[in-house]
Amino acid sequence: MNKTRALNEFPRQQRTQSAKYRFLLMLPFRLPTQTKWRDPGMHKEHDLPKEDLLMNYEMVAPHLADVDWDMHPGAEPPYGDWPVETRAEFAYAGAARLDNVKAACKTGRYNAVVLLGGGDPGYLEAREVCHNYGIVCTTNGHSQMSIATMLGARFSVIDIAGVHNVYYRDLIYRYGLKDFCASIRNIGLRLPRPGIEDAPQMHVEREKACSGGRSIAVENAIEQTEAAILEDGAEVITLGCSGVFWLQPFIKRGLEVRGWDVPVLEGYTAAIEHAKMLVNLGLTASGITFMADQPKRLPRKIIP
Repeated sequence: MNKTRALNEFPRQQRTQSAKYRFLLMLPFRLPTQTKWRDPGMHKEHDLPKEDLLMNYEMVAPHLADVDWDMHPGAEPPYGDWPVETRAEFAYAGAARLDNVKAACKTGRYNAVVLLGGGDPGYLEAREVCHNYGIVCTTNGHSQMSIATMLGARFSVIDIAGVHNVYYRDLIYRYGLKDFCASIRNIGLRLPRPGIEDAPQMHVEREKACSGGRSIAVENAIEQTEAAILEDGAEVITLGCSGVFWLQPFIKRGLEVRGWDVPVLEGYTAAIEHAKMLVNLGLTASGITFMADQPKRLPRKIIP
């Protein structure tokens, strides 16, 4: 995607510069309208109002009440027309969103870019771009893990199944949080993609749960969460793929019924509140960790 097109995709209205929090929320990718791999709860028409475009809006809305925010639908993924799951797909999706991140920074409208998507595609690279403009950048996985380390000694991740689990393990290594992670467990479901047409569908299980019916996604999530506490030593629960974020209130209630006082985090709200904290502190990131291409000072040694 060229930079001119990316810039033109931003809302054209002028933002009020007096707002304390001026955030752009950016989806990890935008699936083509005609794809058959669209999960109606996650992948919506990109021209909808921002409140309709934001997944789980009712759950997230209280955290946006004091935020002047826009929503970006993301770039179409160059790997195919299905949700991201493998390492290669995450690499493609991460690269595809960087032009949009840079364009957002250039508008001068925002003091934070909140990258949505549980696997954090392109996050460290986007944070480097944002830091060069003095703009905060947060994302779902990193924000959850960072907050989890403030709440307990070890956290577990409840995720979808498949290669996403090992990709998420890579994230934990990359963020230097291996010693804080008790386990990565999955609920046995995957997102729509070629080859799993006959598997249980996440959106069907979500609809069952939200209508008060029995859902294997909810049952498996609660069972795996309790196993993470009893068997793995988890003291905080985080959620992996954004496709399982809707499970947060169900897991929380399920644990309470079983007598557990354990925090259950969710990616969108964690990333929004993390961004507010950094804006309040007047900080974006270290200029050594996210070094400009022409820094004023260069360290002589970087220690692993």
